[in-house]
Amino acid sequence: MVITLIGYRGTGKSTLAAPLAQRLGWEWLDADVELERRAGRSIQQIFATDGEPEFRRLERELLAELLRRDRLVIAAGGGAIGNEATRADLKAAGPVIWLQASADTIERRLATDPTTGQRRPNLTSSGGRAEIERLLALREPWYRECATITLDTDTAGTEPLVEEAIRQLATSLSRAGGVSPPVEHLTDSAATGGLTPPRSPASRWDGGAT
Repeated sequence: MVITLIGYRGTGKSTLAAPLAQRLGWEWLDADVELERRAGRSIQQIFATDGEPEFRRLERELLAELLRRDRLVIAAGGGAIGNEATRADLKAAGPVIWLQASADTIERRLATDPTTGQRRPNLTSSGGRAEIERLLALREPWYRECATITLDTDTAGTEPLVEEAIRQLATSLSRAGGVSPPVEHLTDSAATGGLTPPRSPASRWDGGAT
């Protein structure tokens, strides 16, 4: 089983992925960072030399591989859900957590993130606030299609978000059919917050999106 965090850049996917994975006793990866590591170039450099289509091809290839793993939390790139096959793979691999934030919050976070200008290109000619609003409107139906769980990250801190994610994951897993081992073994005490996923990497999530 794989848990994937989706949402626009600046909604807190990487910030939440690490402590969530720690609570579960799983590994985690930032898909954009892993893509840059494998390519030996920043996303901005890939865009500049090869264009967005090549970046999206690499992104699709990487996620197709990662989503076949087990006991992994993935912080997916904000635009990864634009690929139809990736959306299908996300939903099949495990629960998908959509992190939401307002355009105001996203704009503020990106403005104070020193890596944004160095590693991440503008995706439209307008850039800035106009780009955020345009891409949020474009991507929202895709995020909604994939989401098992939706969390608002505008004001909540990391620890409360992790607690809420654990709570909603337990509920989603309890409702899901065909999850093995039995649902009563998927949760333990609130102190540890552990979720025990299916043991076999071949097991596929059957909870779908809500």
